Amino acid sequence: MPPTNSPTLRQRRLGAELRKLRERAGLTATGAAELLGVNQARVSMIETGRTPISSDRLRAMAGAYDCNDEELVDALAAMTGRRARGWWEEYRDHVPVALVDLAELEQHASGLRAALLIHIPALLQTTDHARALFQAVVPPMRQYEIEHRLTHRMKRQGVLHRSDPPPYTAIIHEAALRMDFGGPVVARGQLKHLLDMSELPHVTVRVIPFGTDHFPATGQSFDYVEGSVSQLDTVQLDSHHGACEFLDAEAQLNKYRAVLDRMESCALSPAETRDFIHHRIQDL
Repeated sequence: MPPTNSPTLRQRRLGAELRKLRERAGLTATGAAELLGVNQARVSMIETGRTPISSDRLRAMAGAYDCNDEELVDALAAMTGRRARGWWEEYRDHVPVALVDLAELEQHASGLRAALLIHIPALLQTTDHARALFQAVVPPMRQYEIEHRLTHRMKRQGVLHRSDPPPYTAIIHEAALRMDFGGPVVARGQLKHLLDMSELPHVTVRVIPFGTDHFPATGQSFDYVEGSVSQLDTVQLDSHHGACEFLDAEAQLNKYRAVLDRMESCALSPAETRDFIHHRIQDL
């Protein structure tokens, strides 16, 4: 397969996982190349995601690295081959590349969890609410940039409406329900949409009210994207300059799993959350 100069996050992650397997086996790239009967440059290209590999080649590499975790190997094999041309690819020249990568991650997720402090989760936003957010960005976006971001965000939401949607849990702080972006009419429509989405069997919405005394000490919103096995989970952080940061080290994943679990422990139940949102709508 010919190399690519612009590997996706998914391709880079596959290469990174193969590098982890090699390093756990105590092999250098040169040593691995000798075992596999290829040159060292080929191993490096695979590990940076620049050279697609077949599932057979991947299984040969896993065998050479003495990896006996069949679930992990099967999950990695499912990531091989040339990248699929999903709908997100049409946005590669119109929105930040990290947002394209995030959309691809979501499409392949086995589960999704989100923790938000002052915003409604992107996958649960209305068009009017999202437009108000984009119009408030500093420095201001051009109108065509807003439209690209808007259509990209709405298409991302399709993952929750397909025939086999992943389970999705959104933990939202009360502060987010009181940020009336776009004014009362837009805010009311957004809250009603949030209620409607919370009724879907695969969507769970839970609110953390003001006054909670054991709120975890983190001030950052994030998305947690579950892979087909836990080793392939990914945390996505929003940065202050609008880009996405992706984390996948074992210690990082453990930390954010624990943060999410703590946040859920101090959140209202789904039924209590719906009552809470109803009362908030009535206040508008």
